[in-house]
This record gives sequence, C-alpha cells and structure tokens, in this order.
Amino acid sequence: MTSLFSSPEDVSRRLAAVGYLADEAIATTVFLADRLGKPLLVEGPAGVGKTELAKAVAAATDAELVRLQCYEGLDEARALYEWNYKKQLLRIQAAPSDQAWETTHDDIFTAEFLLERPLLAAIRRTGPTVLLIDETDKADVEMEGLLLEVLSDFQVTIPELGTITATRRPLVVLTSNAARELSEALKRRCLYLHLDYPAPERERDIVLAQVPGIEAELAEQLVRTVGALRALEVKKAPSIAETVDWARTLLALGLDELNEEAVSRTLGVVLKHVTDQQRAVRELKLPVDGR
Repeated sequence: MTSLFSSPEDVSRRLAAVGYLADEAIATTVFLADRLGKPLLVEGPAGVGKTELAKAVAAATDAELVRLQCYEGLDEARALYEWNYKKQLLRIQAAPSDQAWETTHDDIFTAEFLLERPLLAAIRRTGPTVLLIDETDKADVEMEGLLLEVLSDFQVTIPELGTITATRRPLVVLTSNAARELSEALKRRCLYLHLDYPAPERERDIVLAQVPGIEAELAEQLVRTVGALRALEVKKAPSIAETVDWARTLLALGLDELNEEAVSRTLGVVLKHVTDQQRAVRELKLPVDGR
C-alpha cells in the first residue's frame, strides 16, 4: 500500500503549506490513518474544521477528493451506484426485434450503463484519493451497514458485474457533528479524532495565515471577541471559517480596531440567528443603532 505521508511532521508541514494548521494530535492521527490504511472518524461541533481537514489532506497530497454528503434518506443508489435506466431503455428499443432477451440483458448490464456514485468512484480510482464521507451522523442507521461493508474490505459486489475491489485504497475521512451516536461497529473500523474550537493562540495563527494583511493585534481582538460569543452558548456558535470571514470583513471596511461599534455593524458575519444577535447585543452591551 502506497503511503501519502512519511511522518507526522510531514503531515504537519504539508498541511501548513496549503493553509491548514494542524496540531500534534491531528498530524499524528492523519499519519496513522494513512499508514495503517484505516478510515479516520473526525467528530466535533460544527465549524471546527473537520471537512476542511479532508480537503487539506487532498490538496497537500495532490489526491482527488471524492465527497459523499450524507443526509436523511440517503440510499445505496445515491451513495454507491445505480443503472442508467434511460440509456438502457434506449438500447432495448434499438435492439433488433428478433434478438433474444438474454442477449439484450447482457448488453445493458455492462460498465457502459453504470452510474458511479461517490463510494464506488473512490474504490475504482487508481490514483491517490481522499474519500470524504461528510456529516455521517445525518444519514440513517441503515446506511451504516453499507459503510461497514465498503470500509471493511474496500470492495463492492455488483450482481451483474461481479466484485470490484480497490486497487489502491483511498484515505477515508468520516465527519460527524455528534447529532446522533454512531454504531460501535463503525467506530471499531476507524481511528478517532475529536476536534474542538482551537485555543485562542492557534485561532489567531489561523487568521494570520489565511487573511494576509491583517495586523496581529486586530487578529487577537477578533479571536477574543469570537471566544466571548461562543461562551454565550448561542444557538449557532461562530465557526473558524466565520472567524476568518470576519477578519476579511474588517479589512474590506478599512477597520483597524474591533470596538463595540465595529462589532455591532458586522455581527451578521458570525451570528446567523436574530436571537443570537439580540443576546450578543444584550450580554456584550453593544450599541443597537450601530448595526
């Protein structure tokens, strides 16, 4: 099995090169997932960089990112494969009238008529691949059974075509916001990494790395304010991406200080519920007419 990284330090260095600052725990777990060929389950609140980690790994290794976005009602046809029924019907209609059905059947159930979905696409790829199974906890419990089968052997059995086995295993990253508990069977097959909101110093470094031109003092003010907003236990706490967006907003407005008026004017960048904004105005004593 070909590895993407040579060491945890290599992970950290290459992720930093594409703008993702990984701490020691992240770098070590990503390295082990790659070296051991095991899926990586990344769990934590929304907006802490779980999806971005998978994207950064793909970018750092020049791998193809294949993404399966999970949602309630996701089924095998959308996750694995389905047949192109319209194309099959056209082929049936174009077949000679005297052709035996067995021959027509064999003609239409071939790779030509197969529609790959993310899981099968990742298995069939021969180049380096990162398979992102995003928000796994939003899928139905039944979907986990399919994931167990695919992630255990990295192979898919299609009755009409036989078993398709991965020639090069993808690096699999599953993310979860912990909206529901995933099965122990699925967790056993994965390495586990919990991500939380970063320490202020690390979030400041992320802002400085992703927002060229921002002053360190302004970045520190912004990160402190975001921390205060998260401490309010709002309905939707500001994500790291929204912290970065706020920094870009301040630069676009030509602001070099995050005072109460600046916070009030730009609060919609980080708080997307009116009740959260009202609570922030009340708790942080922001000027209402400054918004």
